[in-house]
Amino acid sequence: MTATVIPFKEGERGLDWLALTEALARGHDLPRATVEDVFLYRDKDTLLNRSAWITGMGVAVKAATVFPGNPTKGKPMIGGAVSLFSDEDGALEAILDFHLVTKWKTAGDSLLAARRLARPDSRKILIVGAGTVGRSLWSAYGAAFPKAEFSVWNRSPAGAEAFAAECSGVTVATDLALAVNEADIITSATMSTEPLIRGEWLRAGQHLDLIGAYRPDMRETDDTALLRSRVFVDNLHTTVGHIGELKTPVESGVIPKSHVLADYYDLGAFKRQSAQDITLFKNGGGAHLDLMTSRYILDVWRKNSGRH
Repeated sequence: MTATVIPFKEGERGLDWLALTEALARGHDLPRATVEDVFLYRDKDTLLNRSAWITGMGVAVKAATVFPGNPTKGKPMIGGAVSLFSDEDGALEAILDFHLVTKWKTAGDSLLAARRLARPDSRKILIVGAGTVGRSLWSAYGAAFPKAEFSVWNRSPAGAEAFAAECSGVTVATDLALAVNEADIITSATMSTEPLIRGEWLRAGQHLDLIGAYRPDMRETDDTALLRSRVFVDNLHTTVGHIGELKTPVESGVIPKSHVLADYYDLGAFKRQSAQDITLFKNGGGAHLDLMTSRYILDVWRKNSGRH
C-alpha cells in the first residue's frame, strides 16, 4: 500500500481543536508511550529525530533539520516530516508535513490542559509572545473559549502590533504585569531564559500555560508562581528533569518533585479544587504527542477522502 502524503494546507481541512484534545485524551488511555530522541550535528546544523511507539496506535518518527544559515539565503531554517507507521505490521501509512503536526500538537497539548484546569467562565486571555505558536494559541483557545477577549504582549511592540493586525479582535498589551493580573488565562510561548511572568502578579482563579521553555537553561516564570500554583505537566518524564521551568526549582530545593501533581497519564487528576485555585501547566511536548496528533490528522484525512 502506498503511503499517504499529507501537506500542510490540505492537511488542515476538517481539523478541529476540540476534537484534537479529545483524541489526545484517548491516546493517554493506551499504554504509556516509549519515546526516544536522537540528535546529529554538523557545525551549526542539526538533525533531530523524535520517535514514539504506542501499543494500539503505532509508531511515529518526526525528523527535523535545523539549518540556521538558511534565512540569509531566503530559505526556511527548519524542514522536516513525520512518518507514521502501522502498529499492526509496521507498514508506512503516511508522511505528514512537519509544520502541520507541530502546530496542532503544540497548541492542542496546551488546550487539553486548559479545558480541564481553566475556569469555564474565563473571559480574558493573554498571549505572551507574538510568534507563530502564539497565533496557533489564539486559534486554539478561541475554539474552547469563544466569548473570550484576547490580548497579546511581546518584547517587540512592532511584533505585537503585527499580531493584532493579523488576528481579529486581539488588542496589544503594553504593561505585562498589569496584563497578567487582569487575565483569566495566560498562555506564554517565548524563548526566554529569564522569568518573564512573576508570581506576585498572579491572582486567585487564574490558569497559567507555559510553552516556550524546552532547555535546562530556559524559564518563563519564577519560583513564586510555582509555589502559588497547583502544577501539572503533559509528561513527567520529559519535563521535570529536563526543562529549566521545573528542573531548576526542583534541583535547588524550592519545590519537591511531588509539587507536580500529575501528567496526562493521570488525566482524571486535572481538575480544580476550588474556583480560587491558581493552576499552572507546563507544556513540554514530546514525540508521543506528535504520534497522537498525526494519527488524528490521518483519521480526518481518510474521512474527508472517503477512505475509512
